[in-house]
Amino acid sequence: MNKNKLVRSLSSLLIFALGLAAGLTAQTLTDAPQRIEQQRTDLTGAPDMEVIASILELKPGESADRHLHHGVEAFHVLQGARIQAQGQDPTTLATGFTSMNLRDVPHAGFTVVGDTSLKLFTVHIVDKGKPLYDFVK
Repeated sequence: MNKNKLVRSLSSLLIFALGLAAGLTAQTLTDAPQRIEQQRTDLTGAPDMEVIASILELKPGESADRHLHHGVEAFHVLQGARIQAQGQDPTTLATGFTSMNLRDVPHAGFTVVGDTSLKLFTVHIVDKGKPLYDFVK
């Protein structure tokens, strides 16, 4: 009897661990590892939408891969930095700059160049249940 309990307990633990690993892997594949989520809530009056506030820090040499969101992303530059998109000259994303990326419109696709990290405060108002990032080429 104790052996059956042990087998069931170990089986349950294994299933839980596999589910957790799959969830973490799926999140990693559809998210930026440099993004630190600050808060998330349902959008009032829109049960299929959610609001996600985050801080994103890209260190020199790190890239923001080209991607899109299933909703609107607003961002404010907390710490500006030099960035460079492939095949383009470097440019500065200035501290204090604020902008928005519209639903399903690809954006980013740059690398931080120079010796200063880029820090952004982002707010996503997106479809609930969809990945926050869909990466595109």
